[in-house]
Amino acid sequence: MKIGFIGLGIMGTPMALHLAAAGHRLFVRTRSRVPEAITAAGATVCATPAAVAREAEAVFLMLPDTPDVEQVLFGADGVAMALEGGGPRKLVVDMSSISPTATRDFARRVGERGADYLDAPVSGGEVGAKAATLTIMCGGTEAAFQRAQPLLALMGKNITHVGGAGDGQVTKVANQIIVALNIAAVGEALVFAAKAGADPAKVRQALLGGFAASRVLEVHGERMIKRTFQPGFRIRLHQKDLSLALQGARELGVALPQTAGAAQLMQACAANGLADADHSALVRALELLAARAVAEG
Repeated sequence: MKIGFIGLGIMGTPMALHLAAAGHRLFVRTRSRVPEAITAAGATVCATPAAVAREAEAVFLMLPDTPDVEQVLFGADGVAMALEGGGPRKLVVDMSSISPTATRDFARRVGERGADYLDAPVSGGEVGAKAATLTIMCGGTEAAFQRAQPLLALMGKNITHVGGAGDGQVTKVANQIIVALNIAAVGEALVFAAKAGADPAKVRQALLGGFAASRVLEVHGERMIKRTFQPGFRIRLHQKDLSLALQGARELGVALPQTAGAAQLMQACAANGLADADHSALVRALELLAARAVAEG
């Protein structure tokens, strides 16, 4: 197939490369320099999102936030300009993590232009993107999901059609709530262990064999101990996702007190220059409160 891919960042680049490796022809647009690996894969670089969409049968988006998606879809020279005018029905797949409310509006507007729309946010971070093991949560019509599924299978392993338009984004927000609270819980436990004089590394090892075991304890707990906060998923992006959760909670009249607390810890990290650190660096806010680091480094 001819596939468009817009958003060649930490996640988008390896995802696009999996599509190219399967033999699909890539058409890309990026605001910055095109990654060398994308060029080596034979991708055609287009000047605008509309130009990408004119060439492609399916267009994938992997962008930072809701305004970015809206601009690429409906701004000047946006994807929407290439969806009308007859020809085969195109498919738009947004794999960004954005507002569920906005997503439902985007799906409606794209549908009115004669194209299928699927929201398909992901979980698994840079590691999952490179290994093609992402969890992908899909919202949209059954027809849109069936069209996208063979392509999504090149990028992920756990692919679920959750429901209608926007439901994939709802699921991703729920995922980010759970991940944030787990990171905060692991951070608190390891700070407590360190402050109490125990060896946090040995405490973590013991906990991995019990009911407290989790992927966050395994991966991010090790990051906290080894002080390896190079970004797999940046704090500022997780802040954005928690803001979506809290905004949705206000709209729905739902209380999310633990989510609000995790959002404040991330805000404290951002205020101390850690916005672009991995979200496991949330532990730094807890360490400041305790005046005790989990480990030196």
